[in-house]
Amino acid sequence: MNTSVFQFGEIKPEYPVRVLNERVVRAAAGILFVFALVSFMNAWLMGNFFPTKVFVSAFLIEFTIRIFINPKYAPVMILAQWLVKGQQPEYTGAPQKRFAWAIGFILAVTMFYLVVLKSVIGPINIIVCAACLTLMFFETSFGICIGCKIYNLFNKAQAQLCPGNSCDINVEKQNNINKHQLAVLVLFIVVVAAIFNYFSGDSSEPTLSAAPDEAINKEVDAKEAERCKVPDFAKAMGHEEKWKLHNNCK
Repeated sequence: MNTSVFQFGEIKPEYPVRVLNERVVRAAAGILFVFALVSFMNAWLMGNFFPTKVFVSAFLIEFTIRIFINPKYAPVMILAQWLVKGQQPEYTGAPQKRFAWAIGFILAVTMFYLVVLKSVIGPINIIVCAACLTLMFFETSFGICIGCKIYNLFNKAQAQLCPGNSCDINVEKQNNINKHQLAVLVLFIVVVAAIFNYFSGDSSEPTLSAAPDEAINKEVDAKEAERCKVPDFAKAMGHEEKWKLHNNCK
């Protein structure tokens, strides 16, 4: 067995390609998802970008080690390996995982440049964060590697050893929901939507009186007023108050 430090995946004679332990991969995705969600909510709800900067930096280090050195030495993968040490390994193909993680690496580099180096605040951050959260959520919750599916679109050699043998299963003949299950699902969505409408219509937000223009002009100088001018994209998104919160504007 090849034990080189610089390698991606393990070589096992019973498998045709290098492999990774899917249980470790999913556990690592779950750990990252929790911290990503916490940092995102701190930025979105409280305008505190410090957790996001720390997480993005750590995320970039993690994926740099995974891709360019060895997943076995990536810190979160090490923690995940320890957490699932009592479980039977489930081996999946490494080539498609490397492609999927390359997508995560590109997103990490983008966020590091925008959030950590440039302190950019805008819709691009939300889009990239949402993409990262979606990829990690599907990986850890459902064992669905979206990046691996994209891998198949660009490679003639299709992915092998997919989680849950999904590469070999005929989806049309297995695990389909029946019409009764579908009816229950639709009814549940309708009920939840009705509850949402009931409580959203019942809540009444207190209206704050606007301060006179003279008072604002006294408190905020011209430079600060220009800095806190809400951009058009935020207005178009209905994002005025969030934009002010994120930019520490009153």
